[in-house]
Amino acid sequence: MAETFLAIVDDLFFLSKIQQTAKLLGVRVEQVTPVKLAERAAQIPVRGVILDLNYRSDSALDTLRAIKADARIGATPVIGFLSHVQTDLAAAAREAGCDLVLARSTFSQKLPELLHDWVGRAQET
Repeated sequence: MAETFLAIVDDLFFLSKIQQTAKLLGVRVEQVTPVKLAERAAQIPVRGVILDLNYRSDSALDTLRAIKADARIGATPVIGFLSHVQTDLAAAAREAGCDLVLARSTFSQKLPELLHDWVGRAQET
């Protein structure tokens, strides 16, 4: 079974780009809603969560807090991305427990490296 990341991403074009990049690396990226995240994570081994910090306007931080508070998935690494000008949101995401916060452009550029590194990191533990 391929390593799996769960993605909470609204932008279907961007999600497709993420999934295509992941596929080239032998990694699966599956879109989920915040409501279904814990349920899906209980069904399969999840290596990380990719979170659009602009998801549904203001619900991303609530989603992030819920992930980190859930005993089943709280230790799962979360990679968040946002616009480079959203410095207040970036700080709030870090405070809420986001493991890595990147500007959307940096996230796109480094996605292959990020997926490879996070899968490798998970296999070491």
